Amino acid sequence: MFRLDEKLARIRAGGYRRTDFIIADAKDPDMGPGLHAVGPARQKDGSSQRLRTREEFLEEIEAVVRQNVVDVMLTSLSNLERLIKRDAFAGSNVKPAVRLNDTTDIWRHRGATYAKSPSRPFRTASLAHVKPLTDLGLYSITFNNEVEADLASLEAFRAFRADAAEHGLGYFLEVFNPNVERSLSAEATGSFVNDAIVRCLAGLTEAERPRFLKIAYNGPKALAELTAFDPGLVVGVLGGGAGTTRDCFELIHQAQKFGARVALFGRKINLAESPLDIVRLMRAVSDGALTPLEAVEDYHETLRRKGVKPMRNFEADSGITEAALRQA
Repeated sequence: MFRLDEKLARIRAGGYRRTDFIIADAKDPDMGPGLHAVGPARQKDGSSQRLRTREEFLEEIEAVVRQNVVDVMLTSLSNLERLIKRDAFAGSNVKPAVRLNDTTDIWRHRGATYAKSPSRPFRTASLAHVKPLTDLGLYSITFNNEVEADLASLEAFRAFRADAAEHGLGYFLEVFNPNVERSLSAEATGSFVNDAIVRCLAGLTEAERPRFLKIAYNGPKALAELTAFDPGLVVGVLGGGAGTTRDCFELIHQAQKFGARVALFGRKINLAESPLDIVRLMRAVSDGALTPLEAVEDYHETLRRKGVKPMRNFEADSGITEAALRQA
């Protein structure tokens, strides 16, 4: 049994403890933005002349898996196949997972305008080819308050569930905020997404439901409302933009405080000056060993000792810049 399974079992049984907080690394940018989102090949002095190669990206994934601190490693199917062939998960308790669909709102290629239109469903990965590598994947859906677009997304979700059941695959569900402007305030967006999630899942049996959710953090009120509604529904937050280091640690702190039990980070790990140290300190914050500000202090001291130039000075990196985090 993977560590993820043990934690989910305790959470659902009502035995949650801080050390059960689940951290996932989302290393699947090739499924959405493409090559540029893999990130720059950053030097210690902060300079970068090029983007990382696929091999460099795979090496970073392997390093995080070997560290064995995160609970889930999410990748594209092509990269998981390569990692499995390299025995990257041998000796680790990190659960491999793959992105199972790639809706148009995540097609953020350089120069692309796809994300300016309401999300449309699409799946590249074949579940028949996923199963030999892992039995867990991420399925994403975006509700835009537009009946035709949302109906198409829900119909695709229904077809996916049947396909997943046929192949014996479990999934966790990512629900994005609307990707097009629909005149919803920040508070109204959180309420809209919560209602959409509950309505979406209400017609599913327990066997069909996702193992956990991945949603945007729309502030404490919206998160607490959803987590209190159904304790059997394990809710997680997505990391969002790169932000400051304080934003990263503050999100874990607030998410756990208001009922989330999972955090899934992409850019906050991938674009960090020292990804392994960010992951180490994420766990320290989720376990309650450090406050978010203490973790920022630790991170900058670690960078100093390693001779790595930070992207921001300590004062700037200690600031909370994301609006939802300022509501607490």
